[in-house]
Amino acid sequence: MSEYLAIIIFLFVGIGLVLFTFFLSRLIRPANPYPEKTQNYECAEPPIGSSWIQFNNRFYIFALIFVIFDVEAIFLFPWAVAFGQLGLYALVEMMIFIFILLFGLFYAWKKGVLKWV
Repeated sequence: MSEYLAIIIFLFVGIGLVLFTFFLSRLIRPANPYPEKTQNYECAEPPIGSSWIQFNNRFYIFALIFVIFDVEAIFLFPWAVAFGQLGLYALVEMMIFIFILLFGLFYAWKKGVLKWV
């Protein structure tokens, strides 16, 4: 039971520190809202049109596929560094891994996800 009590104490202390930091920053900051300060902007450029436009979710899917393949490429580096000690079994496993990646890439390509419209 003492392990759970320690976790609960750490949880409350963590939440308390975050809330205290928010409260302290609210006390210290200057409160001077004016229309230009509260206006939305992106990359220090004034907005053009409404912010409630719909984006094609293809952009998000494209970004997710990039992240997935980027992370998978990171897994190749430690394997390549230690390849000398791993042997034939690791080579077969990596070929299966790369085959699965290529199959996923081929599947995304055939579904038309990689077309940038």
